Amino acid sequence: MAELGLLARAAGATVVGSLIQERKRPDPATLIGRGKVEDVARLSEEKGADVLLFDEDLSPAQQRNLEQAVGRKTLDRTQLILDIFARRARSREGRLQVELAQLDYLLPRLTGKGVMLSRLGGGIGTRGPGETKLETDRRRIRQRIRAVRREIDKVRRDRHTRREARQRSETPIVALVGYTNAGKSTLFNALTRAGAAVSDQLFMTLDPLVRRARLGSGRDVLLVDTVGFIQKLPHSLVAAFRATLEEVVEADLMLHVLDASAEDLDQREAAVNVVLEEIGAGKRPRIEVLNKRDEVAPARHGVLLASRPDAVLLSARTGEGLESLAGVLAARLDLVPRTVRLRFDAADARGIAGVYTAGKVVSHEVHGDEVRIRAEIPARFVDRYRGHLC
Repeated sequence: MAELGLLARAAGATVVGSLIQERKRPDPATLIGRGKVEDVARLSEEKGADVLLFDEDLSPAQQRNLEQAVGRKTLDRTQLILDIFARRARSREGRLQVELAQLDYLLPRLTGKGVMLSRLGGGIGTRGPGETKLETDRRRIRQRIRAVRREIDKVRRDRHTRREARQRSETPIVALVGYTNAGKSTLFNALTRAGAAVSDQLFMTLDPLVRRARLGSGRDVLLVDTVGFIQKLPHSLVAAFRATLEEVVEADLMLHVLDASAEDLDQREAAVNVVLEEIGAGKRPRIEVLNKRDEVAPARHGVLLASRPDAVLLSARTGEGLESLAGVLAARLDLVPRTVRLRFDAADARGIAGVYTAGKVVSHEVHGDEVRIRAEIPARFVDRYRGHLC
């Protein structure tokens, strides 16, 4: 319920009250019981509420019945999250993905004739790139869904081309994943010195950012900041954002950023793992990063690391622990420098230049038509120069 309140505030709403009901099974007509519907109507009147938000998904009939019984706009968790995504999407790619999720959600909920996706109602649940003068009969929506999917497929091909170019550079790609508001963007900025937007609001990052991070001489990685996950993340969103989430699947390594100060740390970790499995990244190599150590009592640091012995405890905000993370990253990606002696023909300018790019040259000697180089290069590049070792 606390998280639902955060989602509501992220959508621009003010929470004026809440109600909880425990039932063995949901009411097929209204999700909650008849008596609880009356309680909701009474509390809404007392508080002057104009929107009802449910933490569960509502069927079209349940949503319609609740709105008729209470006389107020009623939204479920999926609609609320879609609205936040619609607010946050900035790039054309992000807007297309949000629109696809909105249309997939809307299609089975069409009732009556002449219903339109318009901005006339205003407020939560009526925003987004798909909210145009589009007529929402099923035929027109299916046509629009096909068109959006074609455009997203083009985005996916463009992303694939850019990914291949990055992979040819042999620079390792590291993707940041984690629960929303775990501090991924703060860590991204700390490692790359980028200016990604940072906020304590949920879902601040929708469009993936790729920047170079330097872990030391010749030890560069490409860091990818991705959308945060959340419990009960709508399947339609996961499907729509698959083009973006492929950045995670194709990464050499994932940094799973966890909010060490969260009371429900295990549940958040489990929620992220569910989404990673769904997109096919569940078995990808990863490093767990326990962020926000500055918000955790020192006495608890040992407990956290005992439960996750391979994790790195740090504070992206203060910088404490970042050097340890850089060391772990370098080790996992075979970026630890190795000193090698190499021999090249003096005419092999490209090969010699490659050594200067890949690492740190300690000495460079010319003996007639031969160049001898002593250099420190990342372990992952040693095989590239196997024929030049001396």
